[in-house]
This record gives sequence, C-alpha cells and structure tokens, in this order.
Amino acid sequence: MARPNEEVATLLQEYADLISITGGDAYKARAYEKAARAIGGYHEDVSTLDLKGLQRIPGVGKSIAEKVLEYFETGSVHAVEELRAKIPAGVRRLTEIPTLGPKRAMTLYEELGVASVEELVDAIHAGRLRGLKGFGEKTEENILRGVRLLRQAGERVPVNVAMELAEEIVAELSRVAGCRRCVYAGSLRRWRETIGDIDILAAAQQPGPLMDAFTSLPYVDYVVAHGDTKSSIRTTKGLQVDLRVVAPDAWGAALQYFTGSKQHNIRIREIAVHKKLKLSEYGLFDARSGERIVSESEEEVYERLGLPWIDPALREDRGEIEAALRGELPRLVTERDIRGDLHTHTDLTDGLCSLEEMVEAAARRGYAYYAITDHAPNLRMQRMSDEKMLAQRERVRELDGRYRGMRLLHGAELNIDPEGNVDWPDAFLAGFDLCVASVHSHFNLPREEMTRRLVRACENPYVNIIGHPTARLIGRRPGIDADFDEVFRACARTGTALEVNAFPDRLDLNDELILRAKRYGVKFAIDSDAHSTVHLGLLRYGVGTAQRGWLTPDDVINTWPLARLREFLRKGR
Repeated sequence: MARPNEEVATLLQEYADLISITGGDAYKARAYEKAARAIGGYHEDVSTLDLKGLQRIPGVGKSIAEKVLEYFETGSVHAVEELRAKIPAGVRRLTEIPTLGPKRAMTLYEELGVASVEELVDAIHAGRLRGLKGFGEKTEENILRGVRLLRQAGERVPVNVAMELAEEIVAELSRVAGCRRCVYAGSLRRWRETIGDIDILAAAQQPGPLMDAFTSLPYVDYVVAHGDTKSSIRTTKGLQVDLRVVAPDAWGAALQYFTGSKQHNIRIREIAVHKKLKLSEYGLFDARSGERIVSESEEEVYERLGLPWIDPALREDRGEIEAALRGELPRLVTERDIRGDLHTHTDLTDGLCSLEEMVEAAARRGYAYYAITDHAPNLRMQRMSDEKMLAQRERVRELDGRYRGMRLLHGAELNIDPEGNVDWPDAFLAGFDLCVASVHSHFNLPREEMTRRLVRACENPYVNIIGHPTARLIGRRPGIDADFDEVFRACARTGTALEVNAFPDRLDLNDELILRAKRYGVKFAIDSDAHSTVHLGLLRYGVGTAQRGWLTPDDVINTWPLARLREFLRKGR
C-alpha cells in the first residue's frame, strides 16, 4: 500500500487544488502544495509523529500538522470535506486533465456549466470555448491532448505504487503455512511504467489457506472472486489484484506464462509448436503423447525450447527471441552495478534534506561516488546565486571522502533556455565536476526549434548529461516534440549522456527512446533526481526502465569506475 506520507501528500495537494478552484488565498494554496511535497519526501513515517514531530517537517506549521493528525484519527479532514462539497465531482475530475489547471476548470463550470470530461470535449468540438477569455485554438488543442493522456492513464497506477503493494502482499502470503513460493508477475515483473492490475503467483499443494489469507488482507475493499486456483480483490485504493495458485511442479511454466507479454508468449508457443511441443501455464508437453516434459523452472522451459532464460524486462517481442537464438542477449545493467547517483538535490534549492543528510544516506547505499546537482539561477523560484553555489562547493570539498570514503562531485542542474543556452558563462561552469542540463519551461516550442534547443545544449562543452530529456510527466504532461534521432546523433557526437530519470512520474527517457538512442552509440546516466533521502531508493525504477531499453553496464556512465567517469565528464576539453 502507499506509504502514509504519500497518502497525506495526496490529500494536502488536493486541498491546495480545492483552494485554488474555489478562488481561495493563493498563498495558502502554495503553502499546502509545499507541505505536500515535504511530507511526501519525509524520511519518517508521519503516522507515527505527534504534533511537535510533524511541525519539525519543513513547511508544516501547526494548522497543517493538526489536519494530518485529524486524518489519521478520523480518516478524513473536515476542511477538505467542506471544500469538496462545494465543487461537483466532475469539476474535480477536470482538474486532473494535464494543461487545464484548477482555475480554468472552475471557469468552464461557472461560464459554460461544464462538469465532466465528456462535456468539456463536446464543448470544444462545438466551439463553445472560443468566447471565453484565455481559451484560444491552441488552448483547445492542449486540452484535448491532456484528455487523451488522462484517458490513456485510466485506472493505471505508477509502477512504484503497484510495486509497494505487490511486495507487501508477497511478504504476507509467503508467511502462510504451505506456501512454497510467491512472487509478483505480469507487467510489474516486466517493469512497465504504469500498471493496470497486479498479478501474484504462488505455489502450494493446498491453495485454500492462501486464498483465505489473500481475501482477508486488511486493505481489501471487496472480493471480486474467490476460487480454488484464482481469486481477485479490489483494494481500498481501487487497484485490482489477482492471485493464482499452482502446484509446485508447474511453477516454472506458470511463471513464464503469467509474466507475459502476450506477444512474447505467442512467439514462445510458436517455437514450441515447431518442436512438436505444447506450452501452457501447466507445463511444456509432448504434443502427441501429452506427456509433461518440463515445468518446474523458467530456465528449464526456455532451455527445452532451445533458448537461454530471457530476462522479464526484455519480454516484449522486440527482438529478444532472435537475440537469444543468436546467443546475443545483453547482460542487463542491475542496481548492484550502479556506483553512484549523478543527479540529486538538497534544501539549498527545492530539496527537503540538508547536504549532509543526503550525503550520509548515499553513503549508506554503498556508493563509490555521489553528485550534488542543485538548481541553477535561471529557475528563479529556487533563488540560486553564484555565492550560494560557491559556498556549497566549498562545503562539498570539505565533506569529500568523509562518509565511508565516498567521493563527492559538485554539480548543478542547469536550465536549457529556448535558444539552447544555459545559466552560467563558461568560466563559471568550468568549476563544476559535472553539469546536468534540463528543459524546465517553454515546453510547446515548434519541433525544429525544440530540436535546435537540445542539440545546442549537447554542444556546450560543459553540459555532461541531458536531464529527463523529454520533460514528460506520466499522465500529466506529454513529452516535448523534437527530432530525437537528431538529438541522439548530437549526444553521440559530443559525448553527452542522456538521463534515465528514475522518478516514477518521469521514467525519462522511456524504454522505446532508450532503444533508439542506444543504436546511435549514446551513453546514459541512471539517476534518482532525489529531492529527499527517501527518493534515493527510487533508482530501482530507473534501472528497470534501462533494462527494458536493453542497457548494459557499459552503456551507463555511473556504473563506471570514478577515473573512467571523470574522463568522460571532461568531454574532450
């Protein structure tokens, strides 16, 4: 289930949106947004804190702390319920449309009576928005694009939300007497970026106790089905989870089958047919005699079909079977290969933890090196200055090597402006160990301008990594429109790495673009973009995305020894 911190963060963000929708104080709305971010990234479980403990969280005053306590005591917050009652549910749904925003949603309701996504789409097609101030043709296009994103997301959840719940369920069921094995399967095991429902697979001779334990979990809203081999539940958060229990001697075939993807499994079954075999979730059988040949492990199933075991992250029918037949499957990068994180933030800008706290947490992860890359001054809300950055650099140098011998790199996350320039002149940039450069504004430039913007940033001799290259936010903001093949060529030519940003609402680059970029010889950095010590652990989702993109340790610069990394960061200077 979601961490209590994340539940509270979601509630406070909703309250901030409700304040904005109802025309409330903008300062108050921003205060609740800030508190939501702070609580979401706080390292302690806020459900265990008292009033004073909550007030120690940056941005959480007495009034907000009292609302948090009220939520854990009663399950709701009166002030939030009061504002919810003032706004039709359909209007709140409108605020979820990327690019629309709460104020415009309320304008549509008050001026046109639009109270649902469907009514909004009809109003756009009927031309009813044209008379409203601030709603031009371009606005309509952006709203329709946002509606498409919202509908694509549907009831899917980010991979981290599904993973936390799946791991909790697996842990609970693994303790049930008679459970021989238990894992999550399906798209979650393949590291898809969003998950529709969770598939859990268990092995036991007697499935009854597992089914009873599963349908009795504390976060079950209702039981969809309760059977002998399959049961389904809907959680209190609206996510469906399916449990299948198989006999231990059918484990391997069942795990292969229920992991998918559908396209991969079709190809695997075709290979079985050509070998006069039949593959199902119960095993691999001789097609003529019906005798089961193998089924206890995935490795056995693949081997009997003349294939090496194929990592689940690759099972999308994107050439993995051909590579397996040629003996050319990649040795995929793993979290253990990562020697350091190259994109992180502190409370000097929009992070929640101090430099010392972030460095200590990184050292506990066993990193050999670690980069601090706070925001540069052109992102004005962060109030960065030359003096602040130089003072931080001095402190970084003082701390270098003090935490379990971990080496510290001082960097910055620069802003790529519409012309492709970055924040500081070369003379200042030369003092950094590395620079990440990212698009943080002007997301709707024409394709040619956006392409030139990124290519020019790559050509800057002090830009080492392009951060979250498409600038997308999954389900909330589409990626920028650029000729990424041209960008990939520029990265390969200039020695600029592309980031695989591990934050679950980014996962940027995505797997398909990683595959394309890799063909140009581009190198990558898998980074957490952590704004809190809690976020450092999100790196696993970046690694999963990199695996889906077929990346090996050699493709990823932060798996390299420090000497090799430093040579790459010089960028030929």
